[in-house]
Amino acid sequence: MPKTERWQWYVEQFSPSEEHRHAIEEFYYAGRTPYQSVGVVRTPAFGKMLILDGDTQSSQADEKIYHETLVHPALAAAADRSQILILGGGEGATLREVLRCPDVERATMVDIDAQVVELSKRYLPEWSAGAFDDPRARVIIGDALRFLDEDQSRYGAIISDLTEPLEDSPSHPLFGAPVFAAIKARLQDGGIYVLQASTAGVHNCGLHAKMARSLRGFYRHVRSFYTHVPAFDNDWAFIACSDAVDLAKLDERTIARYVDALPGENLFYDAQTHRRLFALPLYLRRELEKKGDTF
Repeated sequence: MPKTERWQWYVEQFSPSEEHRHAIEEFYYAGRTPYQSVGVVRTPAFGKMLILDGDTQSSQADEKIYHETLVHPALAAAADRSQILILGGGEGATLREVLRCPDVERATMVDIDAQVVELSKRYLPEWSAGAFDDPRARVIIGDALRFLDEDQSRYGAIISDLTEPLEDSPSHPLFGAPVFAAIKARLQDGGIYVLQASTAGVHNCGLHAKMARSLRGFYRHVRSFYTHVPAFDNDWAFIACSDAVDLAKLDERTIARYVDALPGENLFYDAQTHRRLFALPLYLRRELEKKGDTF
């Protein structure tokens, strides 16, 4: 067993009483952009890792668990996959997964932080796997809120890969009734809005429930789903919103046809995994049923 003295450590503080630690083998980058702090490191357990404002965003070993979960349930259910909008997603992995779908004619990605995009291209090229150079990709560096106000296009699916809406996050202004209304206005009839939606552990699912409560005023179907992401050392939640389709009831044959049409192999998502994603534990269902604050 290696002695711990050989390592430097990245310590992620989840709360005043909870910390997660990762040993660091190599630093690729550490600095600040105009919007957030950025770290790119290599760890012995998870390989390369992107860290924003002290929070793990994705790791080489398991980023496909997160990104396949974020993207593919929504695209499997979407009636029209030709035009897809991604909010955030600076690493390019969400863009990569969207562009794996052969029905996609254009994927528009809007991220405010050009430096995160460029650092990801330089140090984490495996994440995007050429997606930034795909002729179907339209990458816009800018404010997602301004884009939603000015853009007149409509999309079969909108995928939000923004950071959590904490008060000190650049994503905080992108949560709330006016923004949710703007997103819905950019959806095609029957379109799907899906977003990463914070933690789902028994001790830290309150923010997720608040996000779900906030979205119920805008959509007929608002479904939470979740999975464990090892590098996060946490259960991570997502929300799928639509007036046309309940993703929890998506037909297995529909999912299988969609997955079979994807080039390459999935690591995580298929029809059986889909059922597991939407099978919520009792504590989370109870939390989602509570009344409380909204954005």
